[in-house]
Amino acid sequence: MKKTKNNIISFPSDITQEEREVEAILFAAEEPLELDTIGSRVSKKKNILKTLEKLKKHYLNRGINLVCISNKWSFRTSDKLSNLMSQQKSVQKKLSKAAIETLSIIAYNQPVTRAEIEEIRGVAFGTNTLEILMELNWVKPHGRKNTPGKPLLYVTTDDFLSHFNIQKLSDLPTVEELSSAGLIDSDNIDTSIFGTGTFYKEKQEEKKENIYSNIDELLKSTLETNDK
Repeated sequence: MKKTKNNIISFPSDITQEEREVEAILFAAEEPLELDTIGSRVSKKKNILKTLEKLKKHYLNRGINLVCISNKWSFRTSDKLSNLMSQQKSVQKKLSKAAIETLSIIAYNQPVTRAEIEEIRGVAFGTNTLEILMELNWVKPHGRKNTPGKPLLYVTTDDFLSHFNIQKLSDLPTVEELSSAGLIDSDNIDTSIFGTGTFYKEKQEEKKENIYSNIDELLKSTLETNDK
């Protein structure tokens, strides 16, 4: 580094060999990469996260930015310049009301079954509603719920986070935030759509507790029988 005539420190703009390698790996990648994947491709493993953070800062005010979404890194066009990427002729397809509500319920209540989605919406929906969301790769099956019939559970994907520019699910706006921004009318909308998933988790925990209590009762009755 050197000092200018105004006595201001000027740091060199050159980047290190490791930074160049990480930059090249991310530029050539067809999809966002995890930290371990990047680390496995560089010639010398050092502090990859520190290198990524430095590159992120380097690209902060440029045409492309280095972003991390759901613990995966990739280069993306700067949000400030996204209007330059729009085509002169574009075709927009709007999601149906059922699809929007279904996506919202899954995002805020995941993992959730089809029956639970319909219970929250208060109405059944066509099979193509979930198919449309899965074709967009915003929603995917995620195992089965341990209840009679073993229904499929649905969750959102990394593409959902990427499309809506959300780094993690906890960044989703709350009902109060959506209402104050004028995006929803909280007085005329069923706020159960914007649950947190704790309801189902609490039910599962309660079920586990009931199982243990039954075991305790069974052991107690067995011991009493042996004493007699």
